[in-house]
Amino acid sequence: MPAIAASTVTIFYLFEIADQVDLVALRAAIGAGAAAARFQPKSAAPDYVQYAAPPVVVDGEDLGVADIDGFRPRIKFFDYGVLSLALSKPFAGDWPQFIALSQLYVENDDLERCAADVCREVAERFAPLMQGRRTTFLAEDYLVFCVNALDDSTTTADELMARRGEEIALLLRGEKHALSQQEQTELLRNRLSYLADDLVIPTWNTAFVYDTETGSHAALEIFEFANSQLLEFRHYDDLLDTQLGRIYTTLQHPRWYDGITGRGYIRAARELHSLFIDVNELTDRTENALKMVGDIYAARLFNLTAARLGLARWKESVHEKLKTLDDIYRFAVEQVAISRGYLLELTIILILVVELVLFFLGIMR
Repeated sequence: MPAIAASTVTIFYLFEIADQVDLVALRAAIGAGAAAARFQPKSAAPDYVQYAAPPVVVDGEDLGVADIDGFRPRIKFFDYGVLSLALSKPFAGDWPQFIALSQLYVENDDLERCAADVCREVAERFAPLMQGRRTTFLAEDYLVFCVNALDDSTTTADELMARRGEEIALLLRGEKHALSQQEQTELLRNRLSYLADDLVIPTWNTAFVYDTETGSHAALEIFEFANSQLLEFRHYDDLLDTQLGRIYTTLQHPRWYDGITGRGYIRAARELHSLFIDVNELTDRTENALKMVGDIYAARLFNLTAARLGLARWKESVHEKLKTLDDIYRFAVEQVAISRGYLLELTIILILVVELVLFFLGIMR
């Protein structure tokens, strides 16, 4: 019997394709193959631990997408404009063979290009159902090794770490040479075990899962969701950088008459207010897409994964830029008020000058 009796290799390729996807219309357009995704927790959880707007999930076969390098494709659409292509295939064999798969698929450019081509083709097909469709796609990828059965069915998480810690570290890094003890310790210390015989170790681009099929499915769902959030906040960060740069230029180099009429500041204030509302709405929808309060395991795994992905830093960056946006908006509004004051004063002065001219001409008494 092989050392790894049953496992699955899953690669997520996520693409930011639009501001929003009409999931109801999308399900109707795809037909019977499309289904509303449900979060399936590892253990019993309240019914409200579900997606606010359930993503649409469909097998690649139902969209005419063929297997890619032996991986079976599955596509998921999130309402906030993210398309996730999951490529999965089973594995049974020895640890060196398992590690060889990691070396092959970590940062695999050919597979990434194939995934991008599939994504673009699917996005083109359903373009009319998207708002704010992108011409270039921001992307994330994540590789997950899920082990469901070992040659020793009684292996606990602690025993697995003691016996196979070095192999798991190599698996997560995709390296051909042995890692230092320091790197192994750093890599393996961020892990989670809920029961005695389960284990999850996420990193910034890979993860290892030792669990039942149900537990593995729950972990995969959380990894996919966390990466979709990372992708969205990366997009918002880029968007705010671009817009803030453009607005800075407008406000720092006003036209000569803007100080009097305030038209440039009025336009900037309107754009700032609109952008602030739009990004706030989008970030709220993204953050509230899946509430995990009530499912201890899901919440802990999501927080651990988010920390490894650096999600908090991206969120903080977006919120800081939104605060800057709000400050600039207030400045623009103040400048509009000042410009209107100047215009009013100028109008009064002109009226007085006209009256004086008319008085000296004898037209006014």
